[in-house]
Amino acid sequence: MEAVACVSCGALGSLLRKLGALLSDEFKLLTTVKGGIMFLQAELESMHAFLKKMSEVEDPDEQSRCSLKELRELSYDIEDVIDSFMLSLGGESSSNPRGFVRFVGSCMDLLANAMTHHRFAKKIKVLKRRAIEASSRRARYMVDDVVSRSSRPNIDTRLPALYTEMTRLVGIDGPRDKLIKLLTKRDGALAQQLKVVSIVGFGGLGKTTLANQVYQNLEGQFEYQVFVSVSQKPDMKKIFRNILSQIFRQESVSNEAWDEQQLVKTIRQFLKDKRYLIVIDDIWRKSAWRVIKCAFPENSCSSGILITTRIIAVAKYCSSQHHDHVYQIKPLSATHSKSLFFKRAFGSEDGCPLQLRDVSDGILKKCGGLPLAIITLASLLANKASTREEWLRIHNSIGSTLEKDSDMEEMKNILFLSYNDLPYHLKTCLLYLSVFPEDYEIKRDQLVRRWIAEGFIIAEGGLDLEEAGECYFNDLINRNMIQPVGIQYDGRADACRVHDMILDLIISKSLEDNFVTLFCDPNQKLLQHDKVRRLSLNYHAREHTVVSPNMIVSHVRSLTIFGLAENMPPLSKFQSLRVLDLENREVLEHNYLKHISRLSQLRYLRLNVRKITSLPEQLGGLQHLQTLDLRWTRVKELPASIVQLQKLACLLVNSAELPEGIQSMQALRELSEIEINQNTSLSSLQELGSLTKLRILELNLNWHISDTDCVMNAYEYNLVMSLCKLGMLNLRSIHIQSYHSCSLDFLLDSWVPPRLLQRCGSTQNPRGYALSVISLDILKNSKA
Repeated sequence: MEAVACVSCGALGSLLRKLGALLSDEFKLLTTVKGGIMFLQAELESMHAFLKKMSEVEDPDEQSRCSLKELRELSYDIEDVIDSFMLSLGGESSSNPRGFVRFVGSCMDLLANAMTHHRFAKKIKVLKRRAIEASSRRARYMVDDVVSRSSRPNIDTRLPALYTEMTRLVGIDGPRDKLIKLLTKRDGALAQQLKVVSIVGFGGLGKTTLANQVYQNLEGQFEYQVFVSVSQKPDMKKIFRNILSQIFRQESVSNEAWDEQQLVKTIRQFLKDKRYLIVIDDIWRKSAWRVIKCAFPENSCSSGILITTRIIAVAKYCSSQHHDHVYQIKPLSATHSKSLFFKRAFGSEDGCPLQLRDVSDGILKKCGGLPLAIITLASLLANKASTREEWLRIHNSIGSTLEKDSDMEEMKNILFLSYNDLPYHLKTCLLYLSVFPEDYEIKRDQLVRRWIAEGFIIAEGGLDLEEAGECYFNDLINRNMIQPVGIQYDGRADACRVHDMILDLIISKSLEDNFVTLFCDPNQKLLQHDKVRRLSLNYHAREHTVVSPNMIVSHVRSLTIFGLAENMPPLSKFQSLRVLDLENREVLEHNYLKHISRLSQLRYLRLNVRKITSLPEQLGGLQHLQTLDLRWTRVKELPASIVQLQKLACLLVNSAELPEGIQSMQALRELSEIEINQNTSLSSLQELGSLTKLRILELNLNWHISDTDCVMNAYEYNLVMSLCKLGMLNLRSIHIQSYHSCSLDFLLDSWVPPRLLQRCGSTQNPRGYALSVISLDILKNSKA
């Protein structure tokens, strides 16, 4: 099974499923329409196979890029037409009038249905012609025969790191000495055992340079020392021959005809009972380590192996018995960054002219302590005029310079190694982060829900979509593509940030593939396509942003807006929108949402706008909506139609009242900060217990009941009964807070947290529960 949408294949995943559904017996299609759909299905299956094959090519030529772009754009256009058609077929009235009225209504429905089929048949005809033209063009230029560009020489980007003079390095003494201590310090019965230490960190942080400094500083302390590089696609025979040539030194060993087993056996026999140090640089796979480690005897005279990798899981695997032997390399400090930059750009730390100081600070902020970026940009600027204007030009165009300037080629290649190593679904999820501004803290749950709404997540291995999405998030952290923020009590990262150089990389790639269109930094030159698929507007960075009148926004699937401007495009133009995320805190007018019911494909709606106090009653018409996040609004009463949202899985509010009829919302998995007060009916409290899929529940109790105790007891009884029912279903996390004089003692007296509960807390009464199957802890929380 594959994702509904991805950067490589466009919308073909979901499109093929929808075409298959249309051809089922559920839809009664005209013969011409059915024939057109069958043709498209066959043609698109062939295109899909081609796109999946090309997604494995790291650097396709220009002709292939044009073909890939054409097919992706075609898939989006076809899906937009199919969605519109399926919506019109599903839009018939559900009422059941009788007699003459029913007869007339049936006739009108038949007429409307015939007209819909006729219009759709015309559109299918146009799409068929485009599909045929695209296939013919592909065959005419033999795009299928193209594998990748072969004109570029294969240069080992690690060589400069191996031959950097010590005097040109900064900030390396502390990490080097710590690693030497890790490798050489021996205790107790395991003193003679082989010790494996791993250096892990993102590309460009200086892992190879650091490992080489450790290697050089330990010369003479081991009988044999070897330094080998592995890379993404290791040639094991070549690696083992390299090891042999280094341990035999001047001796000539004829091993060209040996297989891997003979090479490993020879290395093991030679190193037995000898003290050795092996540096294995740039390892990417656990499978590679499983093979390589066979060459080294474990009980061997306090020997050591030092490994470098970009992937946390690989580092831990190589040092599996001792995770304290994993060294996470850090970016350079601000002081060391400045020292390195000025040394490379001006020859000395105090050589920077006064007029370039603030520009240098801006460039260093962009580098984020990444030695590779600092050295590359400093070397580039060393050959430029030392004028403020020239340096500002470089500062303002770092992203485009990374893409085009030959002096930046090495850095681009090193950064792209990690991107190209990602599976296609993670490439898609990573590129999606380009919609967020620089230095933005991206919340994990918010991001995962957006990925789900876009169709990027595949539910496999017994995981649901949210669990799979969190695995994607963790995998990007594991690969050092994103930086974790706010580590929680359970070890999970609450959010992430993207390093500025990585952000430049993914913005460049997203724009090239028309995956995302940005209006943000006024200094950034952006590619603009007529048809926009995902649009991000950052009015904080660019107040006078004007969306081009030539831009077709009716095909936009994701709209993200930061800040506010008077010329924001009206929502009525975004007919294909799946994701709407508005973040401007205070000033968005309520009437901006008046046409929201027209967004028939909307799956994710987040409003971070304090001024919004109510939502249109027509909200219930958004039948595909999965997430509604209103936590940063002042909406206290939800529209009655909200209970019609049959696919809504996540409802996040800011003390909005529990709606009547909530039992209809059977897809709900998370219900957060819903308020129960004196206006809440007893029937609503009872219905709460019927939400069979609910996993996360946060309640605010705010009742002021002045009647008899029996009324209060009725509220408490119904709430406890609902919680008991939920506890026997899927409830995993619950948090209840109360205001004023509303006591939570009744919960402690009459409700026992269920065994499946992972987290439970209350914040009026300081007692709460944190339960993981069998353990019960006390949380000391308090809230006024």
